Amino acid sequence: MLSWARTLDAAGIDAVHRADYEEQRRIVARFARAEYAAVRLLLPARIVPDVIAAVAFMHVTDDLIDQGDSEQRITALAHWESQVRQAIETRSADQPVLRALLYSTTRHPQLSENIEQFLRGAHVEARWQGFATESEQQRYIDTYSLPAFMLTACLLTDRTPSAAYVESCRSLIEAMQRLDWVEDLAEDLAQDRLGVPAEVLGRHGLRAHDLRATVGQEKEVAELVREQTGQADRLLAAARSLEDGVALDLRPFVRALIEVEVLRTRAVAKRGEALRRGPSKLPVVGALRILGREYRAGRHAA
Repeated sequence: MLSWARTLDAAGIDAVHRADYEEQRRIVARFARAEYAAVRLLLPARIVPDVIAAVAFMHVTDDLIDQGDSEQRITALAHWESQVRQAIETRSADQPVLRALLYSTTRHPQLSENIEQFLRGAHVEARWQGFATESEQQRYIDTYSLPAFMLTACLLTDRTPSAAYVESCRSLIEAMQRLDWVEDLAEDLAQDRLGVPAEVLGRHGLRAHDLRATVGQEKEVAELVREQTGQADRLLAAARSLEDGVALDLRPFVRALIEVEVLRTRAVAKRGEALRRGPSKLPVVGALRILGREYRAGRHAA
């Protein structure tokens, strides 16, 4: 793995923007260590700074609209969106995260449209209070989760993503979201906004207050978890075609991304009804084995 300075050299990042990318690297390394390790270890240097910039922008946006009540989140988003749009219009910004993002759009023009779609979808996230139906959940994935994922996924292809590529991306992000929502049951219950739709809970004879109880109806909760992890498994299987839409030297990263989610699915399923008392833990050794295997595969292919 190249040092960060050599990565910036290999990617062709000029002297003016290097400090901005360095700040985004620190942000991502701090809040998403596993993802940062995968990016640094498995992606070719030519796109690493741009992926880091896109992830940092997504994180900053998501963090702003995940604080406070609905009105506070909407206000925070409006202020941030105004700053982002002004930066895009003037091609200048005070914030390092926006300066790095803007420079990446000059290197990868397809990123601009995905930023626009992400900003539109962020309004859905700012207003989100949980789901009554599965249809509402699917609309959320289409309007926010997928555009957020495409901020980075669009950088893995040099052309406008095909419909098949986007569909594979959607399968992957839906699997990730389903795992997040069932894994975060305890946290979401504390915030009174569940990612598992009330309609789905009802299908298993459950309501939110049954999950808050932390004991009782173990069989029903366990069946709910099995259903959700089973759906995640099927979606991850469909997402494997994503590998076909990227260059050969990007495939180890895509495979690792999917395999780590498969590993997480097993951990969530094993935790079962106890998820309402706290999340599962990703098997670190297993994740490291996946990264190591794909790193060796990448070096062999090179």
